[in-house]
Amino acid sequence: MKGYIHSVESFGTVDGPGVRFVIFFQGCPMRCRYCHNPDTWNIGAGTEADTDSLLAEFEKSREFYRSGGITCTGGEPMLQSEFLTELFTKAKARGIHTCLDTSGICYDPAHPAPAERLLAVTDLVMLDIKHIDDQAHRALTGHSNANILSFAEKISACGVPLWIRHVIVPGITDSAEEQLRLGYFIGGLRTLKAVDVLPYHDLGRRKYEALGLPYPLGDTPVCTAEAAAQAKDTILRGIKNRLRTGK
Repeated sequence: MKGYIHSVESFGTVDGPGVRFVIFFQGCPMRCRYCHNPDTWNIGAGTEADTDSLLAEFEKSREFYRSGGITCTGGEPMLQSEFLTELFTKAKARGIHTCLDTSGICYDPAHPAPAERLLAVTDLVMLDIKHIDDQAHRALTGHSNANILSFAEKISACGVPLWIRHVIVPGITDSAEEQLRLGYFIGGLRTLKAVDVLPYHDLGRRKYEALGLPYPLGDTPVCTAEAAAQAKDTILRGIKNRLRTGK
């Protein structure tokens, strides 16, 4: 089976545990206003590759990945679910740790089987929750968050370890009320292992300029490390509230 790949990174250190071989999938249905990889949006672009060639690339430096493994990100890797599942199935057969970095937007609660097959060969999911409020999520990404939140619950139900990622954007995702709501929701996910709260940056602005695209967030200021740390504290309070109520 072949898929469309944007690029690979040989020694990723922020895409899951340990040193990792990171595969950036081409194509994404989301249009997040703070996306820093607009060059991964177009479906069917990129370089065509098969699962064996990607694993062969991994094997060239396998010694360096002993504490890590393979992470598939994007773009949106679940847009090519069958290819991704084949890749992870072969990786697991070789004893390679598999990590999926996803927005969850491609999950369909009415047809969960493809996601269940994928999760069966996935060791860790890093799920980006862009906004806990559905209306605000639509304004930020162009899509509802309903399927994304359902996917978070599916990951937990399947017993797959879960890391939540959330970006703090001034004026968009910096409301303490929404952060508490996010924490309360993810506090109910029994396989939750970590919460990464990331400060918004505008380093992708140059990519938009190179592609001739307007930068969606204009002059929105970057988020400070202090503001991100405060947001994480608020999200953790939301988690504790959920654990305390048990609901």
